[in-house]
Amino acid sequence: MDFIGLIGFSLAVVVYVLFTLLIIAARNRSLVARAVLFCTLVTLTSNLIAALQIKLGYSLQWAMLADGFKIGCWSLLIILFNTEHRNFKALVSNYYVRQYVGVWSLLMLGCWLASYWLDYAYEYIFLLFIVLNLWMLVLLEQLYRNANLQARWAIWPLVIALASVAIFDFVMYAQATMVDGIDFDFWFSRGYLALFVAPLILVSIRRIKNGEVRIFVSRNVVFYSSMLMIAGAYLLLMSFAGYVINYIGGEWGDLVSIGFLMLSGIVLVALLITESLRRRVKVFIAKNFFANKYEYRDEWLNLIEKIETTSGESHYQMATQIMMSKVEASRGAIIKKFSNQHYQLQYSNGLEINEEIEEQLLEVGLFCQKKGWIVDVNEYEASPLLYPELTLDIALCRTKNIQIIVPIFIGKAFYGLFLLADEKELKRLNWEDRDLLFAISKQLGNFVSLYEATDKLSESKQFDAFNRMSAFLVHDLKNVQAQLALITANAEKHRNNPEFVDDVFETVESATQRLEKVLSQLRKKQGEQSSFSQSNLGEIIKKVILQCNLRAPQVEFEQQGNCITFIDSDSFQSVIHHLIQNAQEATASDGWIKVSLIEKKRIIRLIISDNGCGMSEEFIKNRLFRPFDTTKGNAGMGIGVFEAKQFFENMAGIIKVTSTPKQGTVFTIDLPLRAAGANSGQDLL
Repeated sequence: MDFIGLIGFSLAVVVYVLFTLLIIAARNRSLVARAVLFCTLVTLTSNLIAALQIKLGYSLQWAMLADGFKIGCWSLLIILFNTEHRNFKALVSNYYVRQYVGVWSLLMLGCWLASYWLDYAYEYIFLLFIVLNLWMLVLLEQLYRNANLQARWAIWPLVIALASVAIFDFVMYAQATMVDGIDFDFWFSRGYLALFVAPLILVSIRRIKNGEVRIFVSRNVVFYSSMLMIAGAYLLLMSFAGYVINYIGGEWGDLVSIGFLMLSGIVLVALLITESLRRRVKVFIAKNFFANKYEYRDEWLNLIEKIETTSGESHYQMATQIMMSKVEASRGAIIKKFSNQHYQLQYSNGLEINEEIEEQLLEVGLFCQKKGWIVDVNEYEASPLLYPELTLDIALCRTKNIQIIVPIFIGKAFYGLFLLADEKELKRLNWEDRDLLFAISKQLGNFVSLYEATDKLSESKQFDAFNRMSAFLVHDLKNVQAQLALITANAEKHRNNPEFVDDVFETVESATQRLEKVLSQLRKKQGEQSSFSQSNLGEIIKKVILQCNLRAPQVEFEQQGNCITFIDSDSFQSVIHHLIQNAQEATASDGWIKVSLIEKKRIIRLIISDNGCGMSEEFIKNRLFRPFDTTKGNAGMGIGVFEAKQFFENMAGIIKVTSTPKQGTVFTIDLPLRAAGANSGQDLL
């Protein structure tokens, strides 16, 4: 076995000499490259000393001493991957490096002094290497678990190589502790193991371009590392128990100890996979080793205070400002989902949402709705694999400086998105930031939903008032009917009386004027059954324009595409007639009105534009779509545009208005391009 061991260590020396030459030939002067070169030289020296020990027969402690330096160097390399230092001076000042070097030095010095004082006994040295190898396994576990997917691809060969050596040495020294001596069959195999793992280390070093494999210590890291430490301590305890059984058991000792160790392994696996134990360890670590980044009671009270004190023209503005303040964003917006094809911008603070951005947000919304995740654009740019099934146009987001997209859920229903943007790079979100933003988003979603429900209740009350007004109109109609009935009743008796004839004409004229006034105010509000069918919107609009062109100004019409969709054609004709009639009333007789109908990829766009008197932005925002608010005095009911908005939104469409006073107005209506398969209005929602 001595010869076999000598061959193994010698081959390892040759391989690591070649490894060293390859690193030197690469001429990489980075700190990581120099650290790898140093670790390789130490590993080469360790194998050389082990080979010479077999040949020359000097104390095995010299080979162990070199092995201790080798473990320390590779462990420091693992720690180096988690630093941003690129020079030796800065690395030495790093807290974790100094901590490891200090503890490693104390352990090495203490164990070798103890061995010297106890007449070169090996027990403490064996325990030293058990601790050092277990420590390396913990560092490797932290390195791999906290690296992102791209970094894992680079480091997994290195992790396998170093973990294989550490586990092998851990088992060897644990057995040596039990039997008070090293099994040289294991010892002589170490050279071959070092030989076999060298290619893995070489592959990993070539993949790591700049050494940046950052580790962010979290509760999960401490949890899994703690479980690893517990497993190591448990195995040591069970090994010691097996040794005692073997020592006491005589001839049956070997069989009993092997059976005991197998049973101990099964118990260990059962404990490690038991959810209750894992949960208790997690809770213990979270309570005793970590403080929360946020005090949620204070955050909750702060949110309530901001809702109560934040001033804004609308609840959408208040919600957006509160969300922006949590990440110190200078710009933001809230958009609401109306259908899978449409988002409606509810409020924007310095963030323009064009059609291209809306197309991108449709995909992001589907991802957020499915996963319930917050999208950190900066994180996606660095590691897109962290967001499976999401395709994000980074360049497009950069044009608007959009950096964080937060979904809004009301209960389990997806409401929309908060968009947070800033010229400077916002902070990267960790899991606590995400939890806080998600909790605030849910509360703000409920806040917005409550206000929307209040608005709907207000509208409902206004309709109740309309119903009461209708009762008065019915009363007026009954009076007119009574007057006409009286004329009919007296006609036969007084038809030849000239004064009666004069009174009849006066009464009819009065009734006519009264009916005209009633009819001009009252629109057809009977509850009708909606009838959906596949309709040609162009043909419907042409009919409406033909009727409207009986008065000036004349309406021009142009169409692109077939523009056929599934819709309630009668209601569509009614609301379009009203919008065009409004445009004619707002435009001088020598002005112009244009209607454009355009079929796009997923929608049909209708544009009604004029060069009339226009409207102010304040009027559009606060009055245009409000029911029973009219600028026509007694001649209008103020529900025409509101009715049009309700109709298009019920059809999963959207209506937008842009206007400039004294220049004109543009109504833009987007309707979904539906196939003939839909059969009810519910299918469009």
